[in-house]
Amino acid sequence: MPARFVLYYWPIPFRAQSIRYILAYAGEPWHEPDLDKVTALYQSAVPEQPVPFMGPPVLHDRDEDVWLSQAPAIAGHVGEVVGLMPGTATKDALTRKVLGDCIDVLHALTRNCGALMWTKETWSSFAEQRLPRWLQIFENLGARNALKADSGTLLGTPEPGVADLACASLWVTIWDLLPELRERIASHSPNVLSLSQRIASTDAIRAMRADQEARWGNVWCEGEIEESLRAALSSWHRSHSK
Repeated sequence: MPARFVLYYWPIPFRAQSIRYILAYAGEPWHEPDLDKVTALYQSAVPEQPVPFMGPPVLHDRDEDVWLSQAPAIAGHVGEVVGLMPGTATKDALTRKVLGDCIDVLHALTRNCGALMWTKETWSSFAEQRLPRWLQIFENLGARNALKADSGTLLGTPEPGVADLACASLWVTIWDLLPELRERIASHSPNVLSLSQRIASTDAIRAMRADQEARWGNVWCEGEIEESLRAALSSWHRSHSK
């Protein structure tokens, strides 16, 4: 039987990683079309698109014949289907807040997806001010819900849900692929890091990460955006390692 969910995205982690974490954790099979099909969908004229969108990810839920764009909307829909949304108005709203925060961090790290390139000066300012603040935002949210290094969840739910999986997909991927930031993550968000690593070490997600590493290597967001980030990050890290 064909998989219910078809996820159109580039062969990189970046914005679609939270969706993959949710699907893998839930044991829900999904299909990712080849790059040429993703590119064709991306380049299609807006009136011809199954849902109007600017860029991937795009999801097709075959059972409901629904097409969605925007990672937070997709993650929320998939989370509802597989039973990983908290199920109360407040916790569901906080889940959507976390999904939005995760995308905001990705956009911040890429200067709005490459609208600007990093320089040594702009990266240093970001790494010293805004990145620690972002990490503290996640850590403080967990602290308000009794998250500990070895127990608990981001929103205080009995079991990990969409918010936890999105959080893990963000920080573990950065931990793996941008190792120069590990000290920042560990010092400003230790309990969130522990939660994220617990989730990422579950069998299904660990297997997915290993498969991604084998196929994609250490690519994160790709292209000139990643080149700019890595150059600035490397220079900053060297200066702080002396």
